[in-house]
Amino acid sequence: EARVVRLFQEASPSVVFIKDLVVGRSPGGGGRQVEAEDDEEAGATVEGTGSGFVWDAAGHIVTNYHVVAKLAGDGSAFHRCKVFFEDSSGTSYSKEGKLVGCDPSYDLAVLKVDVDDDKLRPALIGTSKGLRVGQSCFAIGNPYGYEHTLTTGVVSGLGREIPSPNGRPIRGAIQTDAAINSGNSGGPLIDSYGHVIGVNTATFTRKGTGISSGVNFAIPIDTVVQSVPNLIVYGTSMSNRF
Repeated sequence: EARVVRLFQEASPSVVFIKDLVVGRSPGGGGRQVEAEDDEEAGATVEGTGSGFVWDAAGHIVTNYHVVAKLAGDGSAFHRCKVFFEDSSGTSYSKEGKLVGCDPSYDLAVLKVDVDDDKLRPALIGTSKGLRVGQSCFAIGNPYGYEHTLTTGVVSGLGREIPSPNGRPIRGAIQTDAAINSGNSGGPLIDSYGHVIGVNTATFTRKGTGISSGVNFAIPIDTVVQSVPNLIVYGTSMSNRF
């Protein structure tokens, strides 16, 4: 238990809470409406939440594309993104996240927050090569808005295929029984050494329940490592712009 406690303490400062805020939508408009929780969100509603993790000290945040897809605008409202994080001393901060680039084919996106680099703790990036079914893994995220939640499990399967937001298959996904629910999307799946081995992205649910079935999926970190640097340098490629 002490090892898992230490693992969480060391890894959780790298995990962020992401809110999709809508400004300018009337209470009678479509979509789920949640009242603003603080003065910074006055006049805005929270339409969705998700997770992410700190990629580097420059302020880049990796998350799922479907968490921030509406940042480009949906034609009826203005969307902006708030990123909540803690520094190594446990002090909480919130900053607006700017969309740097996205890759819907792999359900990945990169945000940028303007903050002093000493307030960020980049995640330890591992590798998904050599993973074995049965080895322990851990998911950290913000399910249903409960910040910094830890769930534990094992690698249940490898080489799975799941759909991406643009309909193309994401191959090589990691299957795990570590609970992943709404709000966990974009958070890290880590191994016993605290290294990120995947980005939590999907769960199979029984129709109408929204409850995790125990069949959950993460995008392998080796795929993320290939995509994210290009998004940071070049932004969204023309082929991925809807």
